[in-house]
Amino acid sequence: MSVPVFLAATEALADDEILLDGPEGRHAATVRRLRPGERVDLTDGAGNVAECVVRDACKDALLLAVQARYGVPAPRPRVIVAQGLPKGDRGELAVEMMTEVGVDVIVPWTAARCVTQWKGERAAKALARWRTTAREAGKQSRRFHLPEVTEPVGTARLAERLRAVAETGLAVVLHEEAELPLSGLAPPPGGDIMLVVGPEGGVTEEELDRFREAGAVAAVLGPTILRTSTAGVAAASVLLARCGRW
Repeated sequence: MSVPVFLAATEALADDEILLDGPEGRHAATVRRLRPGERVDLTDGAGNVAECVVRDACKDALLLAVQARYGVPAPRPRVIVAQGLPKGDRGELAVEMMTEVGVDVIVPWTAARCVTQWKGERAAKALARWRTTAREAGKQSRRFHLPEVTEPVGTARLAERLRAVAETGLAVVLHEEAELPLSGLAPPPGGDIMLVVGPEGGVTEEELDRFREAGAVAAVLGPTILRTSTAGVAAASVLLARCGRW
């Protein structure tokens, strides 16, 4: 059984004894029911790790003794996925799976054909759910660098990000009519990899033209059509394997 991972502030990791309280401590003590002598890893989500042993278990907190500390380098190249907003709770599903496979940055994209619209208070709540999902999935998959979920962007801002990535890395748009297979793309010698996944209705011709002008290439994932909530994780897995991170 793998050692459970919980989040803690960076400054707390420097102490020899750490009181894990709040939501993380409550989960560890009441849900995981960790007891004295059991191992726990704490991370700040930015690569800093403290290996700990439970010294005492309270009702809703744990007292931990730090055994060792170390830093985990951020993976390279970074894999960034711009995800067209899916319907319902499929957005959280997409974020969860992409976090588990190792995507580093998730960009919510308000594409032209998005059925779901993030506006006002709804946008804030939806973004909070995506970020919570990424945090919890990161802990479950023992990631010491948690993915960033950015503010939502429109097509113009996304094109700017693609242009910046394409200058030194690889920018890709998934499109079912593309001739170039995603598995045939060569990983960049440097820079990031950025992938665009359209919503249920797909990427419009205007959006595709704009992204191509920014330096992105269109590629097809495979012979079948995947849901938008699963296309990102499948494509990211191909790219992670191609660049040697898997």
